[in-house]
Amino acid sequence: MNLATAYAECERITTEQARNFSYGIKLLPPPKRRSLSAVYAFARRVDDIGDGTEPTEYRLNGLAEVREQLHRLDRPGDDPVLVALADTALRTGLPIPAFHELIDGCEADVRGTRYETFDELHHYCRCVAGTIGRLSLAVFGSADRATAEPLADALGVGLQLTNILRDLLEDRRNGRIYLPAEDLDRFGCTLDIDEHGAFTDDEDALTALIEFEAARAQDWYAEGLQLLPMLDRRSRACCAAMSGIYRRLLDRFMARPWLVLRDRVSLPGWEKAVVAARSLAGANR
Repeated sequence: MNLATAYAECERITTEQARNFSYGIKLLPPPKRRSLSAVYAFARRVDDIGDGTEPTEYRLNGLAEVREQLHRLDRPGDDPVLVALADTALRTGLPIPAFHELIDGCEADVRGTRYETFDELHHYCRCVAGTIGRLSLAVFGSADRATAEPLADALGVGLQLTNILRDLLEDRRNGRIYLPAEDLDRFGCTLDIDEHGAFTDDEDALTALIEFEAARAQDWYAEGLQLLPMLDRRSRACCAAMSGIYRRLLDRFMARPWLVLRDRVSLPGWEKAVVAARSLAGANR
């Protein structure tokens, strides 16, 4: 498998499927853009298995197979994603165990794991999103990786909490509840849905719950964004764009929390492009 062809396939996957991250990835210089696309393409493979509609055992077996693929990156064969990922790992020192944590999180999704406390949810968020922060950091590079990694991890937690709020209704209709039971109890919510797929809880209680969780996500962003000054100009722009899109979503939830009770909220493409452009402009200062 030609290396250029392998990376081109990863960039194609990223452009077509990374609806938010691709805006930031495009701000990177070509070598880093290719490397981060390889990371994303493999992570996408893991997520697609976990989010599939096949029986539980089938998906768990699929996740076991991609876990095994990580053990034989030295023999990627003709799989373009593995070829590109193996090259990226050699050049950047990717923390491969982070991918295993990502798979752990997807296995929890497949099993329908629910979370009693925020500490339990925090662990899940670190698995499915903090890992991507740490892997991205390896591509970006940092003079003080020991200090930068926890910040990248925190930024990932903020992003995942935003995802959970954005997808609250869609996930519930698919039988998934991520918000901790202790928080539901605190606000008197169950997240039960009726025969029309609408929440049955009191809307004021749900609104208060969403505002509480959104404020928690803001705290994680505040910690994680301390990473930006530690990155080079283009990496800083990439990270700012990706986090900026999610923070704008979060701002929308906080201003109109009832939106997430009715449908999945997203930003139009032009608004994402504006965030990316501003991130690059800020990095140029």
